[in-house]
Amino acid sequence: MSTWSEPPLTVAAVARRLGIAPATLRTWDRRYGIGPTDHDSGQHRRYSQSDLAKLTLMRRLIISGATAAEAAARAKREKPKKITTVYKPENKPAKSEQTIQSLLKAARSMDRPVIESILQKEITRSGSANTWNHVVVPLLTILGDEWAQSNLASQIATEHLLTEILKRIFGQQQTLLRQPINPRPVLLASVGEELHTLALRALGAALAEHKIETHFLGARTPFAAIAEVVRKSAPPAIFLWAQLPENADERFITDLPSVRPAPRLVVGGPGWSNCRTDGAVVAHDLSDAVSEIAQAVGL
Repeated sequence: MSTWSEPPLTVAAVARRLGIAPATLRTWDRRYGIGPTDHDSGQHRRYSQSDLAKLTLMRRLIISGATAAEAAARAKREKPKKITTVYKPENKPAKSEQTIQSLLKAARSMDRPVIESILQKEITRSGSANTWNHVVVPLLTILGDEWAQSNLASQIATEHLLTEILKRIFGQQQTLLRQPINPRPVLLASVGEELHTLALRALGAALAEHKIETHFLGARTPFAAIAEVVRKSAPPAIFLWAQLPENADERFITDLPSVRPAPRLVVGGPGWSNCRTDGAVVAHDLSDAVSEIAQAVGL
């Protein structure tokens, strides 16, 4: 039977596959117009496989660092493809929904110690990658939706507080690394004028848990700085992050200096979607990036 002829799915079924709350699906439909295409007024919502494909892409883009609005716009533009991977319940930590709600309560109260405690416990239990995918991304999506809806200064402050805490906690995970397996650090950088580094911090933490050492250059890294590090340290892998399209430039891929052994070049973030990436591996989410870099260092 063709994938497209499978029976339509309920809101609850789609939410389980994507690993998000049903309320989030309804918000995406209401705010961004990405919902069941055959929904009739007064009838139960039913999602087709085409709808699911679009939502799966949207979810992946959000995990890569796109805002919900950016991810929805791209998902609606692209022609749906056959679904080969979805977010399965068994990949989602059992307590993640409870953790999200606890973090929301603490964040709205600006309770820094509680936020830090919850996040540290979640990372210890589930690891940085799972915490990013199943707790941080849904949490930031909820806060972003709330800010877009009310535009209150208090909600902006809440999101900024949470972001700074996350940067520090993920950064601390990297400082815990002892006896890395790679003699030369992996290079992580946000290219051009890119200011977003939170996903990069999460990647560094996830790699540290695999005993992979990284050299973090951070935000707004010019090409000349990246090229100089490549020449001097010959990293086994390079990861370049671009959240905004104006920061992605194929010269970051094509004009890097040649070194031996040649590093594996991985790019990530929604900014690369309209840029030529020949010669690089495109990581669709944090787990992809970890896998590619792990292979490059011999895991």
